[in-house]
Amino acid sequence: MVAGTVGTAHAVRLEAVRKVYGSGDRAVTALDDVTVGLRRGAFTAVMGPSGSGKSTFLHCAAGLDRPTSGRVLLGDTDLSGLKEDALTALRRRRIGFVFQAYNLLPSLTVRQNITLPLRFAGARPDEAWLFEVVTRVGIADRLDHRPAELSGGQQQRVAIARALVTRPELLLADEPTGALDTRTGRQVLGLLRDLVDTTGQTVLMVTHDPVAASYAHSVLFLADGRLAGEIFEPTPALVVERLTRLGEW
Repeated sequence: MVAGTVGTAHAVRLEAVRKVYGSGDRAVTALDDVTVGLRRGAFTAVMGPSGSGKSTFLHCAAGLDRPTSGRVLLGDTDLSGLKEDALTALRRRRIGFVFQAYNLLPSLTVRQNITLPLRFAGARPDEAWLFEVVTRVGIADRLDHRPAELSGGQQQRVAIARALVTRPELLLADEPTGALDTRTGRQVLGLLRDLVDTTGQTVLMVTHDPVAASYAHSVLFLADGRLAGEIFEPTPALVVERLTRLGEW
């Protein structure tokens, strides 16, 4: 891995993104004219109350959901111009995903779970890179185990390794510590922050937890589908204070 620094270039950018579900009287606007760029090589958290648009923001950034209007750029690639097959191929190559549910296949070993995205893409593992990833996330001695033989924290580390094995431009984490106890959750958050600080990996994390958000370089706030500010070098106290004032936006 090559050490990186927080730069000004954007790994992903949303431009005037609007996302409406349904139509007529039942229409719900999940995102409303959102324009923001996520810095390459930075750890960004997204927060907001339930229904603020956090999940839709992540899904649009990942190309899992198409905006009703506006566009999403992954690097220089405009996702709105891609057909579904091309979007699927792009996600496999350029985006890694970590979810609250680890989504590991119980019949496969740790190694097989980690390399599954490469198998889907018809690629062979780079053994040196695989070793570096599993060593970094702390599971190099668990490659022959199956998920049922691992703790929750170890399973989430496997999921992070799986997300990193394709060398993604962007790693998306959706409540990655939601199923973990406090101590294990903080270990996983520390791992994510270390990956950003030492390798230049870009991470976007959706969370409801002010402590989790404090591991990020910056926190974006959403309210009623709109951007409601950003803070840098967050602390749990700063995050809580801003959350209590979202109604002012």
